[in-house]
Amino acid sequence: MFKKGGEKVEKGTLLVGEPMGLFIAQEKGEFEDVSGYTMALAGAEFNVAVGMRRLGHRVGYFTKLGNDPFGKRVIKMMKAENISTELIRFAEDHFTGFMLKSKVEKGDPDIFYFRRNSAASTLNAGDIEELDFNGYDAIHMTGITPALSESAREAVAALLEKTQENGMCFTFDPNLRPQLWGDQKVMCDYMNDIAGKSDMFLPGISEARILTGLEEPERIADYYLTKGAKTIIIKLGSVGAYYASGNENGYAEGFKVDQVVDTVGAGDGFAAGVLTGFREGLSMKEAVRRGNAVGAIQVMSIGDNDGLPTIQELNRFMSGQKDWRTGGSL
Repeated sequence: MFKKGGEKVEKGTLLVGEPMGLFIAQEKGEFEDVSGYTMALAGAEFNVAVGMRRLGHRVGYFTKLGNDPFGKRVIKMMKAENISTELIRFAEDHFTGFMLKSKVEKGDPDIFYFRRNSAASTLNAGDIEELDFNGYDAIHMTGITPALSESAREAVAALLEKTQENGMCFTFDPNLRPQLWGDQKVMCDYMNDIAGKSDMFLPGISEARILTGLEEPERIADYYLTKGAKTIIIKLGSVGAYYASGNENGYAEGFKVDQVVDTVGAGDGFAAGVLTGFREGLSMKEAVRRGNAVGAIQVMSIGDNDGLPTIQELNRFMSGQKDWRTGGSL
């Protein structure tokens, strides 16, 4: 997948999703009681894009934004991270979504979304027909985008068709958002259908249990391989991940984290690590192990993507170097 025989990879990965404004609470408490927020940028695919770019890989982004301060900030921040924005479109009559995130000392923070009828929810099949895929050989997205609207699901169907026509790799993280679907059976049926059409499917273990009703990673992987997925990688939290393809399977160990600051974005960091590992020709186990490392690094920071590492930082972290951020000695 991505790279064969050590040949140079010149094309990039196109991320498709909804980048959003993010307000992070600066004090604990209910949102209505918080008086101060720090502004940042969030969105699962945006986090993956940042992670891949910091690890030295070429990435682009496709979405629709509102012609508003949030949309302009998205473009500015993507350009600052050297993420290509040439395919992004603006929807004049819709706004860019944003969200609030609570401050917590442990566990998952509360999230409140302002995204109904957002610009990204207007994505449709016609938008995909207009895309120029030159320069990209892979597409990564999550299950959040098809949950936004019926037209967004039509866009995903068109996107899958285009990837097949162009011989591109399609990787998919379900990133379940039941509150956006309403009907859990509809959500599960849809996700399982897309998973079966994916070159790589990247669920968390709790998501996979919801989608399949199965418990063991091995049985879950067999279920998706039978449905047509070429590679399945199941995130198991701090203990690591289980991976399987047609002729290879196993576990990759996780990395110890002394203090978890914020779990949001860990799965996105994992995806960035795995996808760049495959692009560089690493073995499946080493690519998954890299994903585990980036995911571990991500939970050490407050923001959704602020703490994502450079390749130098990642290599030092994976080798056990204590001062891996600064490059100090072991």
